This record gives sequence, C-alpha cells and structure tokens, in this order.
Amino acid sequence: MKRPWFDLVEPSTGEAPVVVEVPHAGLFLPAEVLAALVAPARAIARDADLFVDELYEDAPAEGASLLVARTSRYVVDLNRAEDDVDAGVVVGDPRPARPHARGLVWRTTTDDEPALIRPLTREEYRFRLDAVHRPYHEALRSVLDRKIARFGYVMLLCAHSMPSVGRAGHADAGVPRADVVPGSRGRTSAHKRVIDAVEAVAVAHGRTVEHDRPYRGGWSTSHYGRPAQKCHAIQVELARRSYLDEQTLQRNAGLPATRKLCRALVARLASLPPDALT
Repeated sequence: MKRPWFDLVEPSTGEAPVVVEVPHAGLFLPAEVLAALVAPARAIARDADLFVDELYEDAPAEGASLLVARTSRYVVDLNRAEDDVDAGVVVGDPRPARPHARGLVWRTTTDDEPALIRPLTREEYRFRLDAVHRPYHEALRSVLDRKIARFGYVMLLCAHSMPSVGRAGHADAGVPRADVVPGSRGRTSAHKRVIDAVEAVAVAHGRTVEHDRPYRGGWSTSHYGRPAQKCHAIQVELARRSYLDEQTLQRNAGLPATRKLCRALVARLASLPPDALT
C-alpha cells in the first residue's frame, strides 16, 4: 500500500526558478510510530502547520514546484538534520539527552508535555529516516538541482506557520509575534533581493514583519541556502491568527487574503530578474 508521505506538484504553467516546500502541514501517523507515541491529539494538531499547504496551493500556477509533506512532524521533523537525536530519543545514541528535545524526533510537545513514552529502538529510528526523511529530501534536492541546471539558480521558500503568541515551550513565551517572520539565518541564506522581496510583499498586504525573530530559519534553510552555490533559501513563518482560529483550529475569515499573500510571494520571487541575484 502506498503511504501518503509527501506530494510533489510541478508547475501548471511556465516553470520558474522557485520551489515551495511545506514540511509541517501533514497529520498522517503510520502504525509503525504509534507504540512509542504519547503526544496528545491536541498537540499533534496544534504543532502542525495546519492548512499551509492550502495557502500555497496556487504556487504551481505561478511556475513554482510545490513539495508538501503529508506526514506528521511527530513521525519525523523534516526541518531537522537526520542526526539531530540523542540518548533520550534513540536507545544507545552516544549523545547525552537534552532537556525539551525537539529535534528529528520530538521528545516533548511545544507545551512541554511528553511526546514519547520511551526512546526509539535503532530500527524505529531508521524506519523514520528511510521511509520519510531521506526520500523527502532526495525529492527536494532533485528539484532544486534541476532548476539550477535550467535557470542557473533557484529560490527555495520554506513555508511554515507559527503560533501568534509564544507558547510555554518557546523562548518567547507569552510574547505576541509579527504577522510574517522571514528567516534567513541572519541574511546569509539568500540574496538581499530575495529577502527584501518577501518583506515588500508582506508590507504591501498590510502585514507586520520581523526578520529572524523568533525563527531564523531551520535546517532546510541553512542546509540548502547557499547563495554562492546558486541556491537561495528563505523560511517564511505566518502568524496563524491571519488564517486560523487557534482555539478551534478551524479556518477563519482571513484565509482567502492570506492565500493571496502567499501567491503574491511566489509570484514576486518568480519575477525577479536573474541579474538581481548576482
């Protein structure tokens, strides 16, 4: 039986040097992970980037490739390195257990509740790598390389959402966040024109913007964001209040406008002239 690990949607119109990846919108939990999982259903939904795949579903119409994970981040966090684990997560790992670990496999929820009832066996850990993490990033790397070969460069938009106010397990607990947080690892993972384009679109849509706080961009941004190698990556976090009721987890009246914002982000990146990135 084919598992719904992720979907790759290619452009429906002329191709652009843009890839949108949505690593955290999925909710699928395969039977293989359930024996060790104790995260409450509430956390599984609240810690997902619900509906971000819907917000960016117009990306292929703007020439972008769209990669969407269907698997819950409680199976594996696709925005982490595959060796980001410790002895509290995987039996026998040589690295000491860290408090509040939310690496490749989360040991705690963002509410600081237990996510695992026990550490994973080496076999359970390898299953998550081999079934989900590696195929997802192999697909992403393949699309990025194809576009670099065709266009000479590529832009990767890492599409996320965030709680509108920092939660108990966050460094900014209780602090309201900006509407849009572009993360570029201190403006190092993408050309200035890419970063400025994201801000300009957000401001034009009436959104507040704060760069790199509280999120500077995760593993995908740092791993793929190599401007010297013609790959520009930027993480875009959207405050969930803009499209979601954060108590009921239902879409709110702001979703259509936020979807237009996301399409405009992709369109602006796709319209950047090649010489703007040199």
